[in-house]
Amino acid sequence: MNKIKVMLVEDDTFWQQALSEDLGEEPDIEIVRIVSSKEEAIPAADEGGLDVVLMDINLTENRLDGLEATREIMSMAGSSGPRIIMLTSLQDKDIIVRSFQNGAVNYISKSNYKDMVQAIRDAAANKLSLHPDAGPALLQEIKLSQLTPSEREIYELREKGMSRTEMSRSLNKSLSTIKTQLRSIRDKLPFGSKKGPDA
Repeated sequence: MNKIKVMLVEDDTFWQQALSEDLGEEPDIEIVRIVSSKEEAIPAADEGGLDVVLMDINLTENRLDGLEATREIMSMAGSSGPRIIMLTSLQDKDIIVRSFQNGAVNYISKSNYKDMVQAIRDAAANKLSLHPDAGPALLQEIKLSQLTPSEREIYELREKGMSRTEMSRSLNKSLSTIKTQLRSIRDKLPFGSKKGPDA
């Protein structure tokens, strides 16, 4: 049986050990390399022979260099390269969306790391498999893609709790324009946010 060859990119020794032990018990998965930085990950991926990369997002403090590593690996290897799964403690919606924009095929929080085995198998088999950790952020991004850049700007200010008057001042737009755009947002996003833009 050909084993799925995995590289773990993780700077935390606890997670290096925990994931190595867990995945080492699977007969069809082999961790062939463990690296702890973007600088190690990129040339290691470029050497080839990998099926899947498990990528932590914060490899150096809070610099999100795992996102950069993912983008660079995918730009070098393209569709023939390893499938990259983000493994992180971060649940920020923007980071989840950026992960997929940079080429990741899945996104799993460390609190759900037990789901990693199936995610690895699915990724290696080129099966579309989206973990629930990523689903809500991606669905919201699809909905927001209907908005114009101007509407998106107003939507984000509304999400921050700004009133129409505050938005008018901040964007140097008339109240009438703000009301019109809020109405357009409401029409495009019928299920909107929990607050929901007012008309």
